[in-house]
Amino acid sequence: MDFSRIKAITFDVDGVMTDGSLIAMDHSEFVRVFNAKDSFAARTAAMKGYALGVFTGGETEGVHTRMLSMGVPEEDIYMRCRGKIKAFEDFCRRHSLKADEVLYVGDDIPDLPVVKAAGIGAVPADASPELLEAADYVCSVPGGRGCLREIIEKVLRAAGNWTFESDCYEKIF
Repeated sequence: MDFSRIKAITFDVDGVMTDGSLIAMDHSEFVRVFNAKDSFAARTAAMKGYALGVFTGGETEGVHTRMLSMGVPEEDIYMRCRGKIKAFEDFCRRHSLKADEVLYVGDDIPDLPVVKAAGIGAVPADASPELLEAADYVCSVPGGRGCLREIIEKVLRAAGNWTFESDCYEKIF
């Protein structure tokens, strides 16, 4: 698996950046808990020029705001995404990327077509059996416990980009 060829990192939210749990609130909003290390890794990838994209079936202001704070541009946040492969193809087209230059992290059945289409399809350790079987890379940790950080760090290290520049970080975030 050649992580150095990856130019873009795309991912699902629930079950990848979270453990999949949702707390229902009174006003039809759900509370999710994100891992800060995942977010830091995504910001670092954005600083290094990697395109970031999110394909999620959910649609909440909280998730939208969190993705923006991680460096995902507005136009690359696909919410209420039911056909994730169409979103993936649109993302690739708009960024002039070939599918094999894009990594995708997903955890459940709706992610399967994208995991298969991406250059590297990665999954958390607790992904559904179908995704575990189809994945190119299985993270050592479950969703919500740093799996996005693990895979982003692998990509950036392979390209010699896993470095921290505080001046750049302060200007962007």
